[in-house]
Amino acid sequence: MSASKPSAMDYMPEAGEAALKLNDGNYMPMLGYGLGTVLHKRSRDEKNEVIVTTTKLAIEHGIRHLDGAELYNNEKELGDAVRASLVPRSDLFIVTKLCGTEKRDVKAEFESSLSRLGLDYVDLYLVHAPYMADNAKDLQHVWSQMESIKITGKAKSIGVSNFLQEHIEIILETAKIPPAVNSIEYHPYLQRGSLINFLKSQNIAVSAYSTLTALTAEAPGPVNELYTQLARKYDVSETDIALRWCLDQGIAAITTTRKSTRLKALCEKLPTFKLTKQEIDSISIAGQSKHYRKFLTDRFLPEDRR
Repeated sequence: MSASKPSAMDYMPEAGEAALKLNDGNYMPMLGYGLGTVLHKRSRDEKNEVIVTTTKLAIEHGIRHLDGAELYNNEKELGDAVRASLVPRSDLFIVTKLCGTEKRDVKAEFESSLSRLGLDYVDLYLVHAPYMADNAKDLQHVWSQMESIKITGKAKSIGVSNFLQEHIEIILETAKIPPAVNSIEYHPYLQRGSLINFLKSQNIAVSAYSTLTALTAEAPGPVNELYTQLARKYDVSETDIALRWCLDQGIAAITTTRKSTRLKALCEKLPTFKLTKQEIDSISIAGQSKHYRKFLTDRFLPEDRR
């Protein structure tokens, strides 16, 4: 199947914002607002108006890519924020994810997610992790159900999350529709080297989460001085530098905040500058001197950098 390579130079025709063109021809805005971490709910039973308000603010400040998941227990709040915003649904890029750690009826779970969201379709539906499958055949079956969902048009694009090369190779053996996206933990201390190269070779776009790890969980560290120097040079925040390091490699970046001022600053400052190749490489090289994985640590050996 021929497809255009994802490129950070492609733009969404509707909104004019920087976006990746996916291998199925759809466009994914490169900056995404994540509803995990600080917006994650322990239970979906009680509605959290703070999540609705914060997500609505993200939309109002210009973010169009909203990254949710069944696991976050806040699909209802995401849907409410979409309906409460003044932005047309067609201009938004809504993501949700199938739980990837337990065996589920994929189609039934998808319909439940749509119902909680209160939407007719999502722009991207991801398998949150490959760990619900006991073997290759199980994983291939899950993917065939994902393909069926895309064919209905209720998920414009389908993809995976937290998949390694070995998992993607398994589904590609039988896939009629390849994954459009792999959403992974990605930051200077976990650069996933061979995995990124493999995804590029297969024309699968990368969406990065935990993008600010070097500024939060692992600060100070070997990249912080570079972040500070570049923030001064471009008159932006260190957060902007961390996100641009992803974006300027053609990788979508997911970030989360409850602060309206930070949301506003992100949308105003990020489009005003780009890092040079030398600056990107300097951060990458400095980051390679440290290894840190924030999520799924029970699935990897300490020295595993994939």
